[in-house]
Amino acid sequence: MSRITGVIQEDVQAIGEELEPILRPLSGATLLVTGGSGFLCSYFLDTVAYLNDHAWARPCRILCADNLKSGSSQRTEHLACRKDFRFIEHDVSRMLDLDEPVEWIIHGASIASPLIYRRYPLETIDVNVNGTRNMLDLAVKQRARSLLYLSTSEIYGNPDSAHIPTAEGYWGNVSCTGPRACYDESKRLAETLCLTYFRLFKTPVKIVRPFNVYGPGLKLDDGRIIPDLMRAAVSRQPIILYSDGKPTRTFCYVSDAIRAMWSIMMSDQNGAIFNIGNDQEEVTIHQVAERVRKILGPPWVEIQQRVNQDTQYLSDNPQRRCPDLTRLRTRFQWEPKVPLTDGLARTLQSFTQKCGAREAGSRG
Repeated sequence: MSRITGVIQEDVQAIGEELEPILRPLSGATLLVTGGSGFLCSYFLDTVAYLNDHAWARPCRILCADNLKSGSSQRTEHLACRKDFRFIEHDVSRMLDLDEPVEWIIHGASIASPLIYRRYPLETIDVNVNGTRNMLDLAVKQRARSLLYLSTSEIYGNPDSAHIPTAEGYWGNVSCTGPRACYDESKRLAETLCLTYFRLFKTPVKIVRPFNVYGPGLKLDDGRIIPDLMRAAVSRQPIILYSDGKPTRTFCYVSDAIRAMWSIMMSDQNGAIFNIGNDQEEVTIHQVAERVRKILGPPWVEIQQRVNQDTQYLSDNPQRRCPDLTRLRTRFQWEPKVPLTDGLARTLQSFTQKCGAREAGSRG
């Protein structure tokens, strides 16, 4: 049976211990997480499992729904034998019929990797639109106490400079016909659905827009910049940049993002939208690659620039991305804790642990 790495366990423990008071209403209730085998949503599962083991006499029932299109079954294998956990292999773009009540819903099922959603554009639209409506219908039917919808900063497209940092009120500069449109536009429509259900039915839905969240648990073949850098670092191969390295991003370590999302989920901020990210450092892609290179230390790996054979690789790629976090800070007194260099080091440590465990297993 696979195990989550020590780094992930440390992060989950820190999240659980800090947030146990606000998560206590989950005790004795049932939580459904869609996309639970994915990078972000697996942390919700692990948080509740940790609190069931260390804090709550009445465990929270954990339901994980995933069709494993882009998630990994290995990410939840350590939970499979738990009595408080149930895995449901299901595509939520089709209605999910449950034989047990659900009070809390986190809807994170989606295809977020550009490599994968461009390969499955119709499936991407289906899960973002039909899947979201199905979860909203389930929330209405079950009279759920809260539904957290994981949207994306991609709904802003390529913001003009007057809207960077980008606040939640910005309407976006998004192509509706480009190669990313299947993801960007279906996420925008999903938000429309969420707020329509809130207006019509008072559905207790909250929307979060993550900005470049990274950390342990990302798949190395994800195709986004941090997994690409980690894959090169783990194998001590040259770091390849398929751009000039000048676009800028702000990166948020996963534990900081999950802390914010849990706080929003358990709040009374129904019908509200929150950016989730880290605004402390806006860095170029080349600077991020250089950070990873320095963390590795000697012998130094090269940073190379190449042209991707995919001619649409950089189409509609935002040149800058930085969140305005005023709303999150004001309503939750939240601050990011993990600086970029520390987060990159922890991420690399986790991938190294995972690779080491895999090699030990193959020798055994």
